[in-house]
Amino acid sequence: MGSQEVLGQAARLASFGLILQVLFRLITFVLNAFILRFLSKEIVGVVNVRLTLLYSTTLFLAREAFRRACLSGVTQRDWSQTLNLLWLTVPLGVFWSLFLGWVWLQLLEVPDPHVVPHYATGVVLFGLSAVVELLGEPFWVLAQAHMFVKLKVIAESLSVILKSILTAFLVLWLPHWGLYIFSLAQLFYTTVLVLCYVTYFTKLLGSPESTKLQTLPVSRITDLLPNITRSGAFINWKEAKLTWSFFKQSFLKQILTEGKWTVTLNGVYDIVNNLGSLVARLIFQPIEESFYIFFAKVLEREKDATLQKQEDVAVAAAVLESLLKLALLAGLTITVFGFAYSQLALDIYGGAMLSSGSGPVLLRSYCFYVLLLAINGVTECFTFAAMSKEEVDRYNFVMLALSSSFLVLSYLLTRWCGSVGFILANCFNMGIRITQSLCFIHRYYRRSPHRPLAGLRLSPVLLGAFALGGGVTAVSEVFLCCEQGWPARLAHIAVGAFCLGATLGTAFLTETKLIRFLRTQLGVPRCTDKMT
Repeated sequence: MGSQEVLGQAARLASFGLILQVLFRLITFVLNAFILRFLSKEIVGVVNVRLTLLYSTTLFLAREAFRRACLSGVTQRDWSQTLNLLWLTVPLGVFWSLFLGWVWLQLLEVPDPHVVPHYATGVVLFGLSAVVELLGEPFWVLAQAHMFVKLKVIAESLSVILKSILTAFLVLWLPHWGLYIFSLAQLFYTTVLVLCYVTYFTKLLGSPESTKLQTLPVSRITDLLPNITRSGAFINWKEAKLTWSFFKQSFLKQILTEGKWTVTLNGVYDIVNNLGSLVARLIFQPIEESFYIFFAKVLEREKDATLQKQEDVAVAAAVLESLLKLALLAGLTITVFGFAYSQLALDIYGGAMLSSGSGPVLLRSYCFYVLLLAINGVTECFTFAAMSKEEVDRYNFVMLALSSSFLVLSYLLTRWCGSVGFILANCFNMGIRITQSLCFIHRYYRRSPHRPLAGLRLSPVLLGAFALGGGVTAVSEVFLCCEQGWPARLAHIAVGAFCLGATLGTAFLTETKLIRFLRTQLGVPRCTDKMT
């Protein structure tokens, strides 16, 4: 598969991932609104926070490092050894589900059994559902490595929709089951998800006329099960060591990402954090995940850029430049226009309780943090795909020092200026990580003619449009928001829409290279092409 074909598949994967994220959020929103009519908000809160965190943490610790290592671009790979390594996620998942389950039941505060009954059963079943999902990890990695885009879309969509239907049915007919409903629905979701992948590969490998069989490293479904390879080695130890390096990195990233356990934050911060991180999850996460696979397949670890296939290096540089430009534009748009519309957004979302206190300052600070999140997501997805094991280990030492300084800085800044201080500490953390990645990218392309970091430069005209739009909307906020009633609010929104349209129009005219990249990958023809 050529680099251009891989790029097209990655772009489609990112597009479908974004659509899926929006679909899942809409389904979750509607489902929560329906559930709250029949069950208490305490039960829903325990599911959405406690049990979902247990499930996601178990999966993250058990499989994240394996995914990064096993999706790396290697020209000569023994897939039997790779699949054997991936099956180790299952016993690792069992360990983490048992350990974290014990933490959830013995160390963390247990909800009142009269208000939230069956909590222990919920912990067990959510941990079990994580282990069940890990049974499909070898199938998932094989599908991702060969860019089976439709399989991921169908499997995840079908699983979420069937889970939602089952949840709604049980809530409607058996509301007294409480946490049993969500636990069984979660277990059902992971079972359907795994069965989708297993069924697909069973049918694919059972049809010899399939053209996809020519690109697959397996010919029978039993080849996907653990087995001893011809060389006698169960796993590739080089790949296993890389996995261990990524595991240490993932563990440190989790500390840096979830550092709020070290400080005491108010409820307004939780609301702002959920609103702000929604953009990152909807837009930036699918791009980061999909293009990590692209970079990992196109580039080879352990090799200098000058020693690799120059066509692939050039394509990777062009894609990285375009992604950096896209992340910078999206982040700047959120930062500039978020400043003038944070108060209005919080007022609409939660009324005066959120918009009159520290909420607007928090959300404005978070908008700047989203800009850093966007750039960091792109730079790290390239960096982690191109780093050698030794470079990953060196990066881990930096992350270890950064995690210590971050925790101290979080504590000090939070004591000094409250929840805003914690966001500032996160900005500091992201700034250091971005600097590390930028230094690596600069060194990687130093001896080549490509300069992908040019994606972080915007034209003066576009920067002027952002500055003017930010200034006009800030003045509009002073005079029109948010105590003059809805006519003034709508006028403020109209001013913002006009300024946003003018800024995006300027970007369309000045950033022609990015527009050409987006048109190519999304298959959007020029207007002149349609007329001819």
